Amino acid sequence: MNATIGGRARATGLVRIGEVVRRLTAEFPDISISKIRFLEDEGLITPERTRGGYRLFSDEDIDRLETILRLQRDEFLPLRVIRDELAAPGGAERKRRRPAGLADKVDHVTLDELLTRAGVEPLFVKSLEDFGLLSPAGTGNDKRYPDGDIDIAAICHQLTRFGIDARHLRTFKTAVDRESALLEQLVAPSLASRNADRRSSAVRDLQALAELAQELTSLLLWRDVRDVANR
Repeated sequence: MNATIGGRARATGLVRIGEVVRRLTAEFPDISISKIRFLEDEGLITPERTRGGYRLFSDEDIDRLETILRLQRDEFLPLRVIRDELAAPGGAERKRRRPAGLADKVDHVTLDELLTRAGVEPLFVKSLEDFGLLSPAGTGNDKRYPDGDIDIAAICHQLTRFGIDARHLRTFKTAVDRESALLEQLVAPSLASRNADRRSSAVRDLQALAELAQELTSLLLWRDVRDVANR
């Protein structure tokens, strides 16, 4: 590495593209220098450039890149939609991720935290609660929201830009309720067992079923909207 470039990177905490690939390979085995360059060409990331044209990435650049890659992998989102998500209020702060394990502890946030991180207004949150899209615990100043509700609120807000309001969004909640009820039937006897091993096994099965159902729903949806686009 050129001594000047290496010294600047160390002094500023910036890293070159090869180091970015090394850091991300464990979670994203198909990551490559060419893929990162492509995402830059698409305007999704904007690393700093040296006078010689070398790319230097900050921690924020790497966080953004991880978010983009997760949205592609976990949500099957096209780059145009990802660009809109990241440009939306609160998009830069949010890090969409796979749901935590069902046995893992769920973090909760206050209403103020939800509003700030999702980039939404109190009345909008109230409407989402009324239609069952958010699930807070407690009342008044003691109300707390599962941290996953941050992403739900932010996505719902983006959908309103297309003329979809909270009462229309209830359609998604109704569909999810049906899916979760079906999965519950499959594992309910084992979940009710007093045998700890059997119950733990049921929780693992439920997680696997939920992940498969989510993937199937996404694939079916994309197949249908492709048909709509090609009519």
